[in-house]
Amino acid sequence: MITDDAFPVEPWRIHETALNLNLLAQTESVFALSNGHIGLRGNLDEGEPYGLPGTYLNSFYETRPLPYAEAGYGYPEDGQSIIDVTNGKVIRLLVDDEPFDVRYGELLEHERTLDMRAGTLTRIAGWRSPAGKRVNVRSTRLVSLTQRGVAAIEYVVEAVDEFTRVTVQSELVANEDQPQPSADPRVAALLSNPLQAVHRETTGQGALLVHRTRASGLMMAAAMDHLVEVPGRVEVDTEAVEDWARTTVICGLRPGQQLRIVKYLGYGWSSLRSRPALRDQVAAAVAGARYTGWQGLLDGQRTYLDDFWDSADVEVEGDPDCQQAVRFGLFHVLQASARAERRAIAGKGLTGNGYDGHAFWDTEGFVLSVLTYTAPRAAADALRWRASILDLARERAAELDLAGAAFPWRTIRGQECSAYWPAGTAAWHINADIAMAFERYRIVTGDESLEAESGLAVLVETARLWTSLGHHDRHGVWHLDGVTGPDEYTAVVRDNLFTNLMAAHNLRTAAQACERHPEAAYAMGVGTEETAAWRDAADDAHIPFDRELGVHQQCEGFTTLREWNFTKNTVYPLLLHEPYVRLYPSQVIKQADLELAMHWQGHAFTAEQKARNVDYYERRTTRDSSLSACTQAVMCAEVGHLELAHDYTYEAALIDLRDLQHNTRDGLHMASLAGAWTALVAGFGGLRDDEDVLALDPQLPDGISRLRFRLRWRGFRLTADINHTEVTYTLRDGPDGDLVIRHAGDPLRVTTQKPTRVAVRRRIALLPPPSQPPGREPLRRQLRRGRRTGGARRDAPIDDNEDV
Repeated sequence: MITDDAFPVEPWRIHETALNLNLLAQTESVFALSNGHIGLRGNLDEGEPYGLPGTYLNSFYETRPLPYAEAGYGYPEDGQSIIDVTNGKVIRLLVDDEPFDVRYGELLEHERTLDMRAGTLTRIAGWRSPAGKRVNVRSTRLVSLTQRGVAAIEYVVEAVDEFTRVTVQSELVANEDQPQPSADPRVAALLSNPLQAVHRETTGQGALLVHRTRASGLMMAAAMDHLVEVPGRVEVDTEAVEDWARTTVICGLRPGQQLRIVKYLGYGWSSLRSRPALRDQVAAAVAGARYTGWQGLLDGQRTYLDDFWDSADVEVEGDPDCQQAVRFGLFHVLQASARAERRAIAGKGLTGNGYDGHAFWDTEGFVLSVLTYTAPRAAADALRWRASILDLARERAAELDLAGAAFPWRTIRGQECSAYWPAGTAAWHINADIAMAFERYRIVTGDESLEAESGLAVLVETARLWTSLGHHDRHGVWHLDGVTGPDEYTAVVRDNLFTNLMAAHNLRTAAQACERHPEAAYAMGVGTEETAAWRDAADDAHIPFDRELGVHQQCEGFTTLREWNFTKNTVYPLLLHEPYVRLYPSQVIKQADLELAMHWQGHAFTAEQKARNVDYYERRTTRDSSLSACTQAVMCAEVGHLELAHDYTYEAALIDLRDLQHNTRDGLHMASLAGAWTALVAGFGGLRDDEDVLALDPQLPDGISRLRFRLRWRGFRLTADINHTEVTYTLRDGPDGDLVIRHAGDPLRVTTQKPTRVAVRRRIALLPPPSQPPGREPLRRQLRRGRRTGGARRDAPIDDNEDV
């Protein structure tokens, strides 16, 4: 686990004060930079040592056959894996004739800082060579948020106490050696040398390489150019072969003199464009970067982020860990999406190759719920990507003998890549999650153009899927059989409550959208009989409820299943230690399934039902999923268990900064990082939008003295400033002078003229705080107990989206 000794808690920076080679792979993920198009892991400038080298282009992948012990009809044949493309980060340094390597000589100083307001990664190193020559090195790296195809590095070398000959080798490197993957099912498949050389060229101070993937046939190009500043004589030379290019800079430095190099990088890829067109594209990107200049790129980065934070920042007083972590989460969620522009937002963003770079339901369910309120343009682009793969989803539905469209459980390009049916294709709820994201965007932004442009078709085709999947029984009740909800320990069941509620929402939303766009709906063949059938199915959907226990059932019959033996079967994650034949028929839960239903469709439950459901399901949820903690935080806060909610918030927020699940090395958990915002804003801020109105019902735990957050709503920017007794709402620059929101269940008019102050409604818990399964209380409580007893955790939860 990463401790706060490695990363001191600061509100706007992630600051590593000393290099720990044992944490190198984790810090490469933490210090990753991206703009949604280009992703650079936080590898050391000199390229080694490394945990996992990584340079990624969004949706640039290679295909591979999916292995099956026994194949079945409808199983996908090929998988897609994101690949490490040409690495332009490498800048090697030789001091006289000795290479700068942190493992040799004497490392006198080493600090790295991720600045979340500047959008840069800065490194400062002081090094004495084995021969006694001392140099200081400072590098600053960025991936431009304003120029989509551009990254840049400023690299400065200073001689300290005697004359030193300095050689810098700045490189482009393709087909880097990759470490062997572990047996962990979350990591990526190993693809050896996936790139074939197509073209290379050099200039005096730069080079360009073009490569093509062997199987998927995608072509990418990378270019570099350099600005070199040094007093006195300097020699610059460039050479290139198939898989690498190198610009070498040689000079002599007296004590106090500096060599400054600015390395401009351009990246692009295409499945359609010609080699000359792609070559010209990246050459133009580099030329544009040089025209802007290093300071111009820094200024553009800061301006972009200032605008983002003005509408997205969350301030947490009393809990500095969560303050740092929620900004870290927002920063990386923005990086994953800012310039993705109609390409997928992967479960790990572009910070690592975990899950092979696939996008899941996490995107629409967790990431877009944050972006819609903070960066709606990025949310719209992500939804346009989903709409762009609608034809592939239609083909998948037809392959499965279903109507409408069946979106893939995991994918890069749009084809289904999940080789595990129970926790893949059977998790049909992804289709309703996508529909919900389109509807949330319309409600929150007030912009109906996206629905007219592409959302209507998605809503119609997903509604058709549900009517094809579901059926009315002889009593007139509508059922969904053979489905898997968010909890993958209870798979292929009848009437998963979450799925049924989300399908009903999808059906109603589609019918309403058709009413808003009658001509477009008619052109799609939608008539009044079809929309009436959608509404009937939604109204008749079965909602399992155990009247004897007074709780909803996660699926039909769930509360009658065998109780899990938590006295002996407690080595987590259970899926790596217990057979599914034991997990599936038991009351044991991987991910907060029914609690998520209560968060996203809260209007379908009474306050008493929510309290009883939380009490029942908390005791059975192992949280073997990175998506659970934020949901449990929201629902525990709503039913009055504020301190428990605070502990879950910590777990969601610190998942990667503390490597709580021991797999940060493979990339960051985008959904959980987004979940930190959700836990604070939806949990302690009480934000809800499932009844088409902006509703807030804030209340803080003892450990947070003040919570202040900003969000966008229909052209307004709203700030909520909460303490333990009152909340102040400030409305900015909206289309009208005032806005009606719902505060603590009652209508409240807020205006741009002055802040509105109202009292916080105190929530009374109907039941005592519930216990968790043995060893599964929130991690902060385990850590506190471990510090008291000197003990340590012996296991960790696993991610969601499992395909094993």
